[in-house]
Amino acid sequence: MKYAGRLAAVAVVGALSLAACGTDNNNPSGSGTTSATAAAPAAGNDNGLSGSINAAGSSAQANAITEWTKNFTATNPGVTLNYQPSGSGAGVQAFIQGTVAFAGSDSALKDDEPAQADARCKTGKAINIPMVTGPVAVVYNLPGVDGLQLSPKTLVGIFNSKITKWDDPAIKAENPSAQLPSTPIQAVHRSDESGTSDNFTKFLKATGDWPYEPGKAWPAEAKGQGAKGSDQIAASVKDSEGAISYVELSYAENSSLQKAKIANGAGEYVELTPESAAKTVETAEVKGTGNDLALSIDYATKTPGAYPIVLVTYEITCEKGLPADQQQIVKSFLTYTASDEGQAALKELGYAPLSGELLTKVRTAVEAIS
Repeated sequence: MKYAGRLAAVAVVGALSLAACGTDNNNPSGSGTTSATAAAPAAGNDNGLSGSINAAGSSAQANAITEWTKNFTATNPGVTLNYQPSGSGAGVQAFIQGTVAFAGSDSALKDDEPAQADARCKTGKAINIPMVTGPVAVVYNLPGVDGLQLSPKTLVGIFNSKITKWDDPAIKAENPSAQLPSTPIQAVHRSDESGTSDNFTKFLKATGDWPYEPGKAWPAEAKGQGAKGSDQIAASVKDSEGAISYVELSYAENSSLQKAKIANGAGEYVELTPESAAKTVETAEVKGTGNDLALSIDYATKTPGAYPIVLVTYEITCEKGLPADQQQIVKSFLTYTASDEGQAALKELGYAPLSGELLTKVRTAVEAIS
């Protein structure tokens, strides 16, 4: 499968080996620790770099971290990198508490998180480094209905429990040639705090009059059915006819889920591909200062062919202040992930590689880690 998942769901302590599991695991799981090493192309050989670090956070970027870790540790066999795909909220808290060297998060630090993260870094500040563009697919299970088209307004109605049947007039109007059944809609959302939820609700708020504040936690008032982690979201939709949800593209591809075309700010219904998602990221504005590269995404983009629901996963770490042994591994690993080779590995996993001026800024930020 083109976007085969590579998430190893076993925590490995000490020397790492993928000899028993290979790289064709098509069942990503958010329940374990991602840790990998195997024969792979040369990737950032640091001549004797050794040690162990822990990281945690976004399950949306877990497949990317697994692939990167496999490649990186193949040429740095003395390094162990354990990544726990526990969700963005849990990852950020683990970083603030000092139990991980970096956190993966589908949204930048906000509210009181920057001050807490800076305090954890002690001699420096915490920085948001965008590293993975994860297009968010609106996935559904409706046999016989392919290429479903949905506007932000209709999505708000569905996920706010106002549109409850698949043959609702609002959905019919956007899909006049589809044979829509009267099947009840099962709207599934993340039950854990999630950067994917944060970005999805930001999109709904910016474009479709979502009545709640965007956030990592799904609003209880919107109701619906909850599922923990990207893998469980995908499984819930796959197993439930009439279900609809939102999940990072690679999980949609891994589970062979139907993906809706989504209307952008120009009213153009756009199919989700890495290329159509990249068009939206290219217009993102850096709102952070210095080497903090927090981005502001235009979810109402009118760029032709731009798919509007995207998330950018950040690696959150200390610009200065990590213990020396952690700092060396984090900097070396992120140098690899931001390299041409590291970014090229993303496309086959269903992500959109960084490019242009943003990638240059990412490399500068990584180089500043000390």
